Amino acid sequence: MSRLLLIAFQPTEAALGAGFAAKLGLPFDILSLGGVVAADLGAEKVRYVEPADLPPADGLASAIALYAMGYSHLASVSTMRSKDVLARVAGMMDLAMVTDVIEIDSHTVFKRPIVAGSIIATVEVLSTPVAMTFRPAGFPNSPRSGNSTLEANLIDATSKAKRISASVKGGSRPDLSQAKVVVSGGRPLRDAKTFEEVIGGLADALGGAVGATRAAVDSGIASNELQVGQTGKIVAPDLYIAAGISGSTQHMAGIKDSKIIVAINKDPDAPIFEAADYGLVADLYDAIPELKHLLS
Repeated sequence: MSRLLLIAFQPTEAALGAGFAAKLGLPFDILSLGGVVAADLGAEKVRYVEPADLPPADGLASAIALYAMGYSHLASVSTMRSKDVLARVAGMMDLAMVTDVIEIDSHTVFKRPIVAGSIIATVEVLSTPVAMTFRPAGFPNSPRSGNSTLEANLIDATSKAKRISASVKGGSRPDLSQAKVVVSGGRPLRDAKTFEEVIGGLADALGGAVGATRAAVDSGIASNELQVGQTGKIVAPDLYIAAGISGSTQHMAGIKDSKIIVAINKDPDAPIFEAADYGLVADLYDAIPELKHLLS
């Protein structure tokens, strides 16, 4: 019997995955690796693990493989972590794998972007089980229903890798990959302090998350976890503000599902204006303080 195991690395991903599960049309269970989640998402069973129990990716993949036995489909929201871990699971279990699913044609046929999002490929999976990551923008939240059985579980922490240390950025900003508003900046921000004051300040005024281009990350202006694009995080907010961003193909592949894109750039010929819903030809150092003033 076909059945889906939805793997949530954060509690919020469980709700996002419920929309994907509804579109796939299979009965499903949830494995939450970020703690307990709501029992009314439509799943028959919810297994949850407290985050403190999680080993590094290789050990986590081995643990997930044990839970995944008997399922025809494994799926998780597309993030850097899910692609790392699920690829390992697929290798261990000899599964087919499809990443960045944006549309479902059937239980075995899926659509995904390729060539930095310029082409949409239709992929038919000829074997099962199959592991998938999906972009949540293509799958609206489904109406909540049901009362899942909740079951606390432990993860075997055995791992060849060793976690030496961990650091977490403070603050109350929403998670970048799930935020409704994202403000991103590029290399013209000069340094990390300026980036935080200008981009972070506008994001805070809007209650949004902060993103950055690969160029900004590579030059040390922004931290790696803020990178948006084909080699960073895929975002699909209601509002995406790109300040000082030219609009490279790599970056645009990560924001193409945004509902509204606003571009601020002093170069009127910047490629990002072709994709933007609204464009402002202005120096970001003039435009953003004015926007913050209007929001105060």
